[in-house]
Amino acid sequence: MADFQNVGNFDAGVFTPKLGGVAPSGSSFTMDAAGIASGGAFLTSELEKRDPLIRKPLTSVTYARDIPIQTGGGWVDYVTAMNVAYGITGGSGSGAVGAGGANGTPIIQANVAKGAYKAHLFSAALRVNFVDMQRSNLIGRSLDQLLQDGIRLTYDKHMDANVYTGFEDYGTTGLMNNPNVTETTAASNGADSPSTKWKDKTPQQILKDVNDLLSAVWASCEYDTDAIPNHILLPYEQYNYILTTMVSDLASETIYDFLMKNNAAVKNGGELFIGGCRWCKGAGTGQADRMVGYVNKPRYIKMDELVPMSRIMTAPNVTNVCYDTAYMANISEVQLFYPTSILYVDGI
Repeated sequence: MADFQNVGNFDAGVFTPKLGGVAPSGSSFTMDAAGIASGGAFLTSELEKRDPLIRKPLTSVTYARDIPIQTGGGWVDYVTAMNVAYGITGGSGSGAVGAGGANGTPIIQANVAKGAYKAHLFSAALRVNFVDMQRSNLIGRSLDQLLQDGIRLTYDKHMDANVYTGFEDYGTTGLMNNPNVTETTAASNGADSPSTKWKDKTPQQILKDVNDLLSAVWASCEYDTDAIPNHILLPYEQYNYILTTMVSDLASETIYDFLMKNNAAVKNGGELFIGGCRWCKGAGTGQADRMVGYVNKPRYIKMDELVPMSRIMTAPNVTNVCYDTAYMANISEVQLFYPTSILYVDGI
C-alpha cells in the first residue's frame, strides 16, 4: 500500500498518525484497513445529497367538491331539519274555485315533520417521543408537523367515506348508496349485442343517457326551476373516455364538450358539472358502474361539520417520556332532504 506523503508543517518523526490508529514514532503515514473503513464511513455521511421533499401517500379526496358542507353546531348527537307538506280541501284545482251560492271556503292545512340525522365523533391522537423530538430539531424537520399531516390525511379519507358511502357499522349511507334513491339502468345501444356501457355507445346515445337522467330528476321535482339537476358524478374510466374521445373522426370537439353544450340542464337555463369520482366504480347493483345525478344545493342535500377537526389537548406523558395530543371533530351523516332530487343510473 502506498505511503502518504508529508504535507505542510508536520514532522513525520514527531507526529505520524494514520487513519484508524496512531503510527509508532518514526514510521511512515499509511492507511490500513481500519483507516479505509472509517474514511469510507466519513465519506458516506458527508458526500450525500439529501432530498428535502417528504413523499407522502398518494390518495384522492373529492368530498368538498360534491356536497355542501355547513360548519358549526357543537358536540351534538343529531342534526334535525323541519319540512312541511300542504293540503287543501278539494285540491288546488277546481276545488278552490268559489262556486256561486257556496257558503264554505276551502281551508289550507299544513303537515309539519322533523327529520333527524346522526352525528358522530372523529378522534385521533399523535404521540411524539421526547428524544425523537430533540433529534428532529437537529435535522430541521418537525416530527409533530409530520404526524399532524398524517392525522389530516386520515380525517380527509374519513370524510370522503362518510360523504360517498357512509359507514355500515354505524347505520349511515352516502351519495352512492342511499336506499331512498331510485335506481335505474342505462339504456342499451340497440345493437345486435346490446350493451349499456358508454364505450360501446355513440356520442348521441351517451347524451341521451345524460339527458334522460336530468329529465327524470327534474320531472320528479315537479319541474321546479330551482331543482334542475346540476351535478353528475362518473367513474374515472367513463369520465376520461368522454374527455379524450372525439365526437367523430372529423370533429374537433370531445364527447365531454358535446355533452356540456347540449345537455337538458344548460338548455333550460341551469348549469351542469360533470366530474370523475372513484367511489362510482362498482357502486351499482351487481357491482356495476354507477352514474349519479343530483341537485347539489344546501336546500336539497348537505353535510354538517359540527365541530371541525381541532387540537383538543396536549399533555406530557412522563411514564413514556413523550407528548400526547388529541384531535377530535363532530360530523353528521349525509342529509338528503329530497330523495326525488337524485337518481342512480347503473351499467354505464
